[in-house]
Amino acid sequence: MLVLRLLNVVAPAYFLCISLVTFVLQIFVFIPSMFRDPSTTPLFSPALLHGALFLFLSANALGNYVLVIQSSPEDLGKDLNLGRGAEVADWLDRSRSPGSALPSTHFCRLCARVTQRHDHHCFFTGNCIGSRNMRNFIMFCLYTSLACLDSLVAGMAYISATLSMSFADPLAFLTLLPHSISQFFSGALLSSEMFVILMLYLWLGIGLACAGFCCHQMLLILRGQTRYQVRKGMVVRARPWRENLQEVFGKRWMLGLLIPVLNVESNHRRQKEK
Repeated sequence: MLVLRLLNVVAPAYFLCISLVTFVLQIFVFIPSMFRDPSTTPLFSPALLHGALFLFLSANALGNYVLVIQSSPEDLGKDLNLGRGAEVADWLDRSRSPGSALPSTHFCRLCARVTQRHDHHCFFTGNCIGSRNMRNFIMFCLYTSLACLDSLVAGMAYISATLSMSFADPLAFLTLLPHSISQFFSGALLSSEMFVILMLYLWLGIGLACAGFCCHQMLLILRGQTRYQVRKGMVVRARPWRENLQEVFGKRWMLGLLIPVLNVESNHRRQKEK
């Protein structure tokens, strides 16, 4: 438990550090290197277009990241008829079953909170993912993946121009790291260039991991399931996939694709307030 609590603190700091390094490299290294092409007009230069795209992806990734953290799970006992006192012990030993709790309602030991439609605990946000922040979490994974892949392409273009090498050969990227390590220790490669090369592989790994996780999460949403339900073997009532999507993304789902917005409330909460 101590290791998990430590990871819950270190992982968000690690993500913010990687985000800051990516932003600095893009703004101060990659984008200025694109201004060397005098054949394009300033309005439609690759630097400005790429800079606008990167800022759009970064703003959405960071905005949804903040919304995932702000849209916290339910406070312990709130809206779940748990009362006050020995709620934690009752949840841990399953001696009490709240009558108003949704299926897959779960108490998280790390958050000390109850999450409705619990999916999993995300260490990179230090928060549980449930009915309140699922849409923002999906958008966070999507735009983080796109921002990493965008940085990967820009970094490869920068390395190609700096080291006068070509990535036309599919094996060039695979052999880049071992060749760069040998050149770095021989003094033929600068530390800044070696750092960018290491970041290329880090962006590739994070981008692919976020993309795969996003696709897996979307598949579960289409089925109307959560990872917690799949792990516990819970039976889910079959519903049309459109209803499952609407429950998570709401009717104004297009707005969430363009700008970071708060997740819509679930049907359970709307009916409860009525």
